[in-house]
Order: sequence, then structure tokens, then C-alpha cells
Amino acid sequence: MMPSETKSAQCVLRPAERLRGLSPYEPPAKSTFVDLFLDANEGRTAGSTLRKALSSFDGSELCRYPSTIDLERVLADKFGIAPERVVVTNGGDDAIDRVCRVSLEPGRELLIHTPTFEMIERSARLAGGSVRSVEWMGGRFPASRFAGVISSETSLVALVSPNNPTGGVISRGEMQEVIGAARNAGALVMVDLAYIDFADNDPTLDLLDEPNVVLIGTFSKAMGLAGVRVGYALASPAVAGWLRTVGGPYPVSGVSAALAAGTLAGESAQRTYIDQVRSEREELKELLQGYGREVMESQANFVTAKFNDAVTMQRCLESLGIAVRAFPARQDLKGFLRITLPGDRMAYERLRHAIRTIFAPEAILFDLDGVLADVSDSYRSSIIEAACSFGVELTHNDISAAKRAGNANNDWELTKRLVEDRGITCELAEVISRFQRFYEGTDGGPGLRESERLIPDPTTLRRFGERFVMGIVTGRPRKEAEWFLNRAGVRGLFATLVCMEDAPAKPSPEPVRAAMKALGVDRAWMIGDTPDDIMAARTARVVPIGVVAPGEGSDARAAMQLAGAAAVISRISQIEEMIR
Repeated sequence: MMPSETKSAQCVLRPAERLRGLSPYEPPAKSTFVDLFLDANEGRTAGSTLRKALSSFDGSELCRYPSTIDLERVLADKFGIAPERVVVTNGGDDAIDRVCRVSLEPGRELLIHTPTFEMIERSARLAGGSVRSVEWMGGRFPASRFAGVISSETSLVALVSPNNPTGGVISRGEMQEVIGAARNAGALVMVDLAYIDFADNDPTLDLLDEPNVVLIGTFSKAMGLAGVRVGYALASPAVAGWLRTVGGPYPVSGVSAALAAGTLAGESAQRTYIDQVRSEREELKELLQGYGREVMESQANFVTAKFNDAVTMQRCLESLGIAVRAFPARQDLKGFLRITLPGDRMAYERLRHAIRTIFAPEAILFDLDGVLADVSDSYRSSIIEAACSFGVELTHNDISAAKRAGNANNDWELTKRLVEDRGITCELAEVISRFQRFYEGTDGGPGLRESERLIPDPTTLRRFGERFVMGIVTGRPRKEAEWFLNRAGVRGLFATLVCMEDAPAKPSPEPVRAAMKALGVDRAWMIGDTPDDIMAARTARVVPIGVVAPGEGSDARAAMQLAGAAAVISRISQIEEMIR
């Protein structure tokens, strides 16, 4: 059966063969803690222009089917052509889909360059056509080679300039060479100009009179209206008529059309945004190249660069609240990240700071328990023994589960909560007293703390200390933290020690911020073993790295990943491989 085939006792439903191998398009999932979205190349709308357009919309029109005639006239005036040559569509994707349905069917071929906008090939296959490609990863467009591939089977050629996802541009001359070859073969040429407002040159006016050319535009990028879904196609009257024939009668809502027309009327307001994007593009390119990254030449509103581990870089930025686009499922883009430029100075400075934090941290912060100190037989056992003294039986698994659930940084309070969850009322002071007797020992007898050992090799910590200033952020009382570090012989490696007495407990970011202030730094990584550590670091805009504590396993790893860890490692020496 085909993957999407459904079967019942009455019948077997089989979709069209062209669906084979395809599944619904799903944009990359966004983490709930991301608040700066630089992954979808969305533009920024001028608020005043948008408000003016909305205020002029007649709400009584909502009860009638919408018309795109007015918007098509505005676009026609903009480009100096007849309105019949303008087709307003449901975003640029709809325009692309219509062109494919007009041109393609079984036995007909689409010619594309790769990589390119993924919806083009998808629409071609849904139209029943086959797809042929010529590689164009960067540099000058291979116009002669591309034109030479056009054959009698080619009915559609697709050019994207600036190209998504690389940002490369195709010159007018190169376009004309391809258009001429396509004309001789009786093929249509679709030129996707979604990002042309950010480029140095716009070929639109030079291409309008080519009879076999369809130009695709959108309001999602420079106009910042991705949410209203308005695109358009510019073509000869005959081709425009075909595009209307294969589309629905009401492609966009009346509100969307009014917003698009109003934004066009205030187009000059977007110039500042476009100029800001162009400035950020050069700055980001220089920043990434300064860290040894390969950056592709771009004239779009994004920069695409190659990283040693693109997915980890994406996760690092995501942990700092910034979404960017990786392409793990595409072999032609393996190792690349695409970063949309925000077109806003404050947002760009945040992106810049995040990248510098990832590549050049000034400090490494450590949680103590489970990261530097193995407390599986000390603090964890003290919780079990203290609970037992109240008549409550706990296991190490119970404690691990509570730590994974979060808000469990203070072991005294955690003990009280676990005891009371099992129906026993107790006072915190009494819990602390009993806990400390087991942990510190009584009457000169050794306590459970004597079992604690240093987890990393001291030489690893010393190597870290040669490269970075180091600090500790712990929920331990200061006396107990100092006791362990001095006993392990590593206290002198850490320039600051933030303890229970100094700030609210994690997951509050305050202890992390206090450590950074004490160290005089504003870029840091933090290594922790619980979701509380991860959330505290993430909220403080510090790269959060999870490490699996002794005795913990896949559940702890998954909990830290869910909390937003940039990476979860098995031993802290792996950090040396990550920061280069």
C-alpha cells in the first residue's frame, strides 16, 4: 500500500500516484522559549502603514466574497502594465503551484537549479511532472550549462533570484540566456523574485515583455505580510488567463488584499527596514567569517553559512531564544544554517551577542552537584534517610524523577515536599535537622558527605581554567560547597562561588547573573545536570549545556533536552570539543 492509503471493510482508498513519496509540508517546529524568529525569512511590517490600511478597511465587506481587482490595479500601476497581466494569489506558493499546474503533466519536465526553494519541486511533482536539476551552490550562475540542458521535454524552467536558501543572484544576462533557450523549446520560465527588494539590481522591468516569462512576487518578505498570505504573478495576458483558470475564484481575503494595497501605498516606509537588513547582512557575514565559517554570498534578507555541526549551532541559538533554519534532511545543504536578518538594530545586536557567546564565551559556569561532585551516595542518600525517619520510603528513582520535574534545586525543600506528598506533615526546620545529621554525621561519626568525589579529572578543569574564567553556581550552602571544593583540591580554580545564601534558587536566572556580574563577563556557557540548571542558564542568556550525572540515564538526558539544553553530554571534557 502507499503510505497514505486507507483501508476499511468496505473499500480501499488510494490517492493519485503523484502523491507517492510525498507527505504534508510541515514547517520546522519552534520551541516554546523562542522569541526571536529568524528561521523563516519573514519580513517586518511598518506598524504605522499597517494601522492606516486596517483603519481604511470597510468591515461591511466581510459579508461579501472578496475581490482582488483593486490590488491588481495597484500592482499594475507599480509595474506599468495592464491589470489583466497581474494575478493575485494566496501567497507566492500559490502562484508557483499555479504555474506548475499550467505547464506540467506526466511526460513534461521542470528544470530547476539546486538547491532552490523547496516548494517548486513539490508543486511540480503534484502536477504530475518530472524534475531535472543543475547544481548551483554558489558563485556565478552556470547559465550556459543550464540552458544547454533544456530539451523538447522541458515545459517549465524555474529560476530563483536571489536564491533561497543560498542568497545568490542570477544576472540579467544570465537570465536572458536561459529565457532564450526556453523560448526556442516552447518552455515557460518562472522567475521567483521573492527577495528582489534586498538585492542590488531588480530585473523585473527588463523581463516584463518576455512572452514566455512569469514573474513571481510576494508581500511576505520586504513588505512584512507573511501572515496575510498575498502573492502575485506577472505574465502575458494569455499566460495570466491560464493562471486564473487553474486557481480558485477568491484566492485571498478582502482584509488581506486591503492590507497588501495599503502596504504598497506606504512602500517608502519599508526602505529603512530594507537598508537595515542590507547593513546587517554585511555585518553578519563579517562576524561569521571572523570565526572561520564559510559564508555564502547573499543578496536576500538572510545569510547562509556552513558550520562544523549545524544542528548543534541551531540548538545553541535556540537555547538563547533565537530560531534559525537548519536542513538536516537535505544532503545538498548538509552543515548549513540559514539566518534571517531581523532588520532591527536591537534584535540584530541580540543575535550578534548570541553568536559571540557561542563561539567566544568569556566564562564557563558549573553547577556543583552532579556536575563536579558525585552526590549519588551523599545528598541523594540523605534525602532517602531523612524521609525514612518520617516513615516515608523513597528510592533513588523517586528523587531522579523529582529532579527531572524541576523546581527541585533545594534538597531540604525537596525532601519536605516528597514526604508531604505521601501524606506526612513535617516542618522544614525539622527536615533540615534530620537531613544534616545524615549528611554531616553526628557525635564525631562520618556523614554521607564523605562518599562525595570529584567527577572530572582535575587536569581537565585546569585546562579550562587556562582558557576561561570559571565560576560555580550551586544550591548548596556556602559552607558545604567550600568544604567539598577544598577537600577535592580545586577551590582555587574558580573565581566565584554563588551559593544558596547569595540568590534565589534555580530555575531563577538570578544566581547565574550574579556569577557573571562577579566575574565581570557578559558571555558564558553553563554546565548543569538538571532542568533547573538548564532553565536558569537559558533565561540568563547563557548557553546551557546538560551533562548526565552519575547514575542517571536517558530520562535525565531527555528532560534536559526538553528544558532547552543546547547539548547534553556524557562528560564535561566534551566541552573542549565544542568550543574551538
